[in-house]
Amino acid sequence: MCGITGFIGREQNKEEILKNMTDRIAHRGPDDEGFYIKDEVALGHRRLSIIDLANGKQPMYSNDKKLVIVFNGEIYNYQELKEELKKDYKFKTSSDTEVILAGFKKWGKGIIDKLRGMWAFAIYDEETKTLFASRDPFGIKPFYYYFNEETKTLMFSSEIKSFLDHPSFKKEFNKELLSSYMSFSFTPTTETFFKGVKRLDAGSNLTFKNNKLTIEKYYKLKFPIKEEDYDKTVDEIAKTMKESVKYHMIADVEVGSFLSSGVDSSYIVSLAKPDKTYTVGYENKQYDETVYAKELSKELGIKNKTKIISKKEYMNALDKILYYMDEPSSDPAIVALYFVAKLASEDVKVVLSGEGADEFFGGYNYYRELVDHKAYNKIPFAIRHAIASVAKLLPPIHGVNFLVRRGEKLEDSYIGVNRVYHDRELKKILKVPVTLTNKEITKDVYKDYSKESNLVKMQAIDINYWLMKDILQKADRMTMANSIEGRVPFIDKEVYKIASSLPLDYKVTKKNTKVALRDAAKKVIPNESYNRKKLGFPVPVRAWMKDDDVYNIIKKEFETDTAKEFFNTKKLIKMLDCHKACKSDNYRKIWNVFVFLKWYDVFFKESEVKI
Repeated sequence: MCGITGFIGREQNKEEILKNMTDRIAHRGPDDEGFYIKDEVALGHRRLSIIDLANGKQPMYSNDKKLVIVFNGEIYNYQELKEELKKDYKFKTSSDTEVILAGFKKWGKGIIDKLRGMWAFAIYDEETKTLFASRDPFGIKPFYYYFNEETKTLMFSSEIKSFLDHPSFKKEFNKELLSSYMSFSFTPTTETFFKGVKRLDAGSNLTFKNNKLTIEKYYKLKFPIKEEDYDKTVDEIAKTMKESVKYHMIADVEVGSFLSSGVDSSYIVSLAKPDKTYTVGYENKQYDETVYAKELSKELGIKNKTKIISKKEYMNALDKILYYMDEPSSDPAIVALYFVAKLASEDVKVVLSGEGADEFFGGYNYYRELVDHKAYNKIPFAIRHAIASVAKLLPPIHGVNFLVRRGEKLEDSYIGVNRVYHDRELKKILKVPVTLTNKEITKDVYKDYSKESNLVKMQAIDINYWLMKDILQKADRMTMANSIEGRVPFIDKEVYKIASSLPLDYKVTKKNTKVALRDAAKKVIPNESYNRKKLGFPVPVRAWMKDDDVYNIIKKEFETDTAKEFFNTKKLIKMLDCHKACKSDNYRKIWNVFVFLKWYDVFFKESEVKI
C-alpha cells in the first residue's frame, strides 16, 4: 500500500514540485520515497513496505527500461501470474508491482482482466510517450486527476491534496456539488468539490498521449441471478470467502483485523484468526461494541485491543480527519474508523475489514421493504402515488417517509440507503441553486439496470455510489492516515460473482438480511455473532448534540459568514434547537451541514492547509 502522484508538463523545477507533492501524502508511505523525472514526465511514490520489503522500491522499471510504474495496492494472485509470465520475462524482484509491469509488457491493458486485488497505478511508456493508468473494479484504491488547459499539464495522485503543491493547480470551490453532497452525504460524482479535479471512476482506465486524455470503462456490475439449491449456494459462499480471506492474508508483515459486533467482521476474523484484533467503543454502552468483540476474540483464542473514544477526543479530531479525507463525508463512523486504525497502527501494518458485505449480499433493512410490505406494494401505483402526494405535505418522519417512498417510482426517489436531505428540504435550507439534480446523477445506473428487479436496482445504486464513492474512500483515507493498509476480503471479484447471482430470498426475508451469507458465516463463527444486527461503528453524536458543549460548537459554526453564504442559518439553528429539545431527531441533517462547514474551513478558509 502506497501513495502515488505525478504530472506531465513543461514546468522547470520539476524536482522541487514533485518532492512537495509526494511529501504531502507521506502518511501513505512512510517507509521510502522514489522519483522518476525525464523530459516532461515526473512520477513520485511513497512506500509502505508490505511485500518484498527489500526489493519492492518504486518507481519500478521494466527489464528493457522502456516502462516505468508507480503502483498503490495489492495483487493477490500475483504469484500465479508470475508463473505464467516468467517464461518470457526475467524477474528481478518478488513484488507484485513487477508482475503488473511484466503483464503489461505481454498483454498491454489486457493485464487488467487478469488481476485479482485492489489497485491504482500509472505506467509511463518512454517509447510511445504514453501514460496509462488504471483503477480496480470496485474502486478500493483512489486515483484523482486534473488537467490544466492553459499550461497543458496533467496531474494525478492518490489524494487531491497533492495538487495543492503544483503551480498549475487552481484551487477553486465547486459549489455546484453542494446540493448533491447534502442529499447523498458525500460527493457522488466523478467531479469533486475542487473544481476541475476528477476521480477516475472505479473499473476505469485513463490514457494520456499528445495532450489528449481518454477515459475507458472496462468493468460494469452484472447480476446474473441463478436459482440454485440453497445449501449448495451457502457452501459455495463459504468456500469462496475462505479463499478470499486466504489471499488477503498474503504479506511479508503481520496482518491484524478490525472487529465489531456484527457478522461481517466476525466472519472475517473467524476465518483469518489473526493474532490481534482491534475495536473502539464509547462510554455510552448503547454505542459500545467492545464487549462483543472481546467475547469472540476470547472464544477464538486471539488478542483484542480496545479503545474508548471520549466526546472531547472525537470533536477535536474532526479537522485532522477532514484534511485526510480530502472531501467531506457526514458519516459519523469516520471518526471511529480513524481511531481504530490508529490503535491498530501501534502493532501492525495491515488490517482486514468488513466493508462490502451489506452491498453485495443484501444487508440493509431498507431492502426488506420489498418483502415486508408486499401487501401494500400490491395496491395500484396510482393510489399509492396519490397517498404519497399528500404525505409529502407532512413533516418527513419515519412513517411518512415510507408512504412517500412506496408512492414513487424507485428511479425518481432512491439515491441510496444513506440519504440525508430530500429535495423539498433542500429548497428551505440551501442558498446555492441546484444545478445538478439527484435524478441526473443516478439516471445512467437506472438505465443500465432498467430490466432488473427493484432489489438489484437498489444494490446497483448503493454499490456505485455509497460503497465506491464513500465507504471505500473513508476506509482508504483513515487507514492510510495512520500509515497502515486496509484490506477488504468481501470486495473481491470472485466473492462478487457469487453474491451477484443470488436470488432475492437468499439475500432478504421477513426475518433477516444477508440470509445466505449469515448461514455461511455460521459454519465458522463460534458464537451468535452470525445472527447479530451490524451496528457499523455506531457513534453517540445524536446524544452529544443535546449536550451544551457540542450544541454550542455546532451553533457557533452555523453562525459563521461561510454558513450564511451557503445556508439559511435561521432554519439550521431552529433545527438544532428542536433536536436539543427532543422535539425532532435532526442529528443527521445537522451533522451533514456541520461537517461540510468544518471541511470548508480546512481547505478554503485559509490560504494554506495546516494540520
